[in-house]
Order: sequence, then structure tokens, then C-alpha cells
Amino acid sequence: MPNRRSKPAPCTDHIRGVEDTFNYANLIRNSMSVADILVIKCGNIATSTMVDLILDETASREDLRFTILGTGPKMAPEDTERISRLIPSIQDPNLILLVGPNAGAPGMVRIRKALKSQIVPWIVISDGPSRKVRNKLKKEGAGYLIMEADPLIGARREFLDPTEMAAFNSDVIKVLAATGSFRYLHSQLDQVIESLDQDQVYLPRKLVSQSRSLASAGFRNPFARAKAATAFRLSKEAASMNYRACFVEKDPKKYIRIAAAAHEMVRQASILADDAREMEKQSNSLLRTPHTKSGKILRKRSLGQETSGGKK
Repeated sequence: MPNRRSKPAPCTDHIRGVEDTFNYANLIRNSMSVADILVIKCGNIATSTMVDLILDETASREDLRFTILGTGPKMAPEDTERISRLIPSIQDPNLILLVGPNAGAPGMVRIRKALKSQIVPWIVISDGPSRKVRNKLKKEGAGYLIMEADPLIGARREFLDPTEMAAFNSDVIKVLAATGSFRYLHSQLDQVIESLDQDQVYLPRKLVSQSRSLASAGFRNPFARAKAATAFRLSKEAASMNYRACFVEKDPKKYIRIAAAAHEMVRQASILADDAREMEKQSNSLLRTPHTKSGKILRKRSLGQETSGGKK
């Protein structure tokens, strides 16, 4: 079997459009078949918590191995500089995922500069503001997956405490899971991982939009789909409100009120998203897509049904 751990030869012709590929021509491989994935977490979005877990939900995949580097909640250049210096010490990753808010922020830019020198396919997973730097990411040879329903948090000290922060992220995770955004994300990353054994590695350049998310969720009940669509829209709109609260308004009375309203929007979005999932459960038609040990995605709907597509 081809060696996923081998590094590709340098190339300059790997930018090919919206769905990019990474050229692995003239690559010498051996018989190893485990993909080493380096996940770099810079700051935090709700997706940061789940990005590695949704690829191996039962911790049983035999084709993946993870290494995690992170700055915790910090993302200033001085914090990311330290992490950037550690990247070359990670032995032979086959794929690098950079996860964090606003890929155009100075701290994220510092890590991007370090990754440009790595002859390894890399993908940025970020939130809405990263739409502004899509062309730059393309020129750097990176893939990207932008989570449109992963909103900025209301990070004002007068409003946000550890409990509020945890509750907000929990609500966003519920929305991203139930509306199909996480399923779309892991399906794209699974395509990348599968292509590591091929001459051309798939690099997605996609917005994880409402339409793509809902299609991945696989709702059969149209009312459940409508609830999920509303949840997605509420979560997406909360981002612009929190941006105003964090960076535009200077009056504490105003920005506290705006941040509180945005967080209430996300809480209601999580309730609607959960309602949508419960409606699918009631008709015994909830779509489940577990991974096998080899990384293949299975499908089932009826709770007692065997998963189709095999077990290995």
C-alpha cells in the first residue's frame, strides 16, 4: 500500500481552482498506511473542539494518527510565533489542519507563513471573516473550509464569563452538528485523507454554507429541515451582532445589550436545531454516518438497522 507518511516532492503547479489538488508526482512510497495529521489550533471557534473528534468518533480508526499543537485561547503573534517554531519538529505529517478564527488575523497569518514552507498539503478551517482572505489562501496553496454558522463570541468582560463562554460554545456545537455543518466538514476531510494514497491530493476550497450543510444533514421531514435552516441562519447572523458588540460599539450599555442578544439568538438556534433532530428521531429516519476502522463512511437511518457499506 502507498505510504501516506512520505513527503511529496516540491511543486509549483498545484493550484487548480475551486477544488484544488496537491501534486504528488515522482513520490517514492513504501508500505505504511497510517495518515499522520497535524492539527494546529490557534485561538478558538466552536469547530476547534470537534475537528479531530468528528474524524474518529469512536477512537477506533486504524488509518489515522493525530498530533495537536495549540495556543489555547490566545492568538496574538507572540503566541503563534512559539507554535510556528515547533511545526518543523513534528515528524513527517501527511496533512496539516490549521483551525481558528479569522485566517487574516495577525496570529493566524504568522502560522500561515510558517506553513507555506512545508511541503505538505494544508487546510485552513475557520469562521466567516476568513472569506476575505480566500484568494490569499489559494495563492499560498492552502485549502480552506469556512464554517459560516460558527459565530464570533461576545467577548466583552462585562458580559462574558467562563460559564457564558462554555454555554455559548455548547450551543454553537449543537447547531453545527444538527444542521449538517459538521457532517459536511468531516466528509470533505475524509475525501482529503482518502486521496493521500493517490497521486493528486484533494484540497477543498469551500464555504460550509446553509445549502451544503442541510444537504449533508439528510433531513426527510421538511419541517425538520425548515427548523434547521432557521437555526443555521440565526447562528450566522449572531456573528455580525457580536462583531458590532466587540469592535464597533464603545458604550458598555450598548455592547453588553448587543452581545446578550446575540447569545440569546444562538441559544434559540440550538433549541431549533435540537427540535429538528428530534423530529427525525420520532419518524425513525435520523441519518447516521459512522466511520469504520479503515475510515469508510457508513450510512443508516432506522435505529435498529445494521450500517450499510461494511464494517472494516
